[in-house]
Amino acid sequence: MKQRWSGVFPAVTTQLRKDQSLDLKATARHCEALIASGISGLIPCGSLGENQALDPDEKRAVVQAVVEVAAGRIPVLSGVAEPSTALAIRYVRDMEKLGVDGVMLMPAMLYRGDPRETLTHFRTVARSTGLPIMIYNNPISYANDITPAMFAQLADQPNFIALKESSGDPRRITDLRNVCGDRYAVFTGVDDLALEAAILGIDGWVAGTGIAFPSENQRFWDLTRRGKWEAARELYRWFTPLLHLDVHPKFVQYIKLAVQECGLGSEWVRAPRLPLTGAERKRILQIIHTGLENRPK
Repeated sequence: MKQRWSGVFPAVTTQLRKDQSLDLKATARHCEALIASGISGLIPCGSLGENQALDPDEKRAVVQAVVEVAAGRIPVLSGVAEPSTALAIRYVRDMEKLGVDGVMLMPAMLYRGDPRETLTHFRTVARSTGLPIMIYNNPISYANDITPAMFAQLADQPNFIALKESSGDPRRITDLRNVCGDRYAVFTGVDDLALEAAILGIDGWVAGTGIAFPSENQRFWDLTRRGKWEAARELYRWFTPLLHLDVHPKFVQYIKLAVQECGLGSEWVRAPRLPLTGAERKRILQIIHTGLENRPK
């Protein structure tokens, strides 16, 4: 495929009401604010979008709302986090009908496959669609590690065009380039390794915390693209305590709370997640409010 993605593709939250029902209008408003900041793509129904806590119809409704607000201005990729290969194929085909520009494909959920099974899952889903695909590697959360050697094996499948590397090991960026060359567009998916990954040479960033601070997030990315490393480091030092919110098991609650405090949405989450309380809530609010008080001009 000739298409190549690059730039900031935020993973967007699924905005909910207090009763845990979908708030599609709030989701659309947040996406509009992100588009205005200069992002290059949108990814609804990823991990931050609480994909696995949504009903099948809800996922499709969220994606449809995001496709409508994007209106062809930037690509929309839906997360695919299904427990079986057959369900992933069904979901991807529904995404084609909704008009997405691609998908971000995760390994089959709830099962730790061996390399043969993981590769077969990815190939089978890819062969069922003409959509371009970003493969999501997050062994910390999903127990399936797609190594550089495995990505090299998948390189003959033409609609695999990008990968989201979230192993937490920035050395993977160089290993991927050495093994796969420029075959894939490489995105980082770990917020508080964004500068390190940018220095090593990436094409994009699936941003998390930055959805609460879209202007600063985009400014930081643009500085790395222009090689303005001193200015990027200065901004990164302010940003890093906030970016740490992306790498905790409660990253959805933390980032949704940041989105709320920045006036871009609400903190409500889908059970079994619960809104933060007590000392933990106070601690996270302190991080967010300190960031807001010291927000670069």
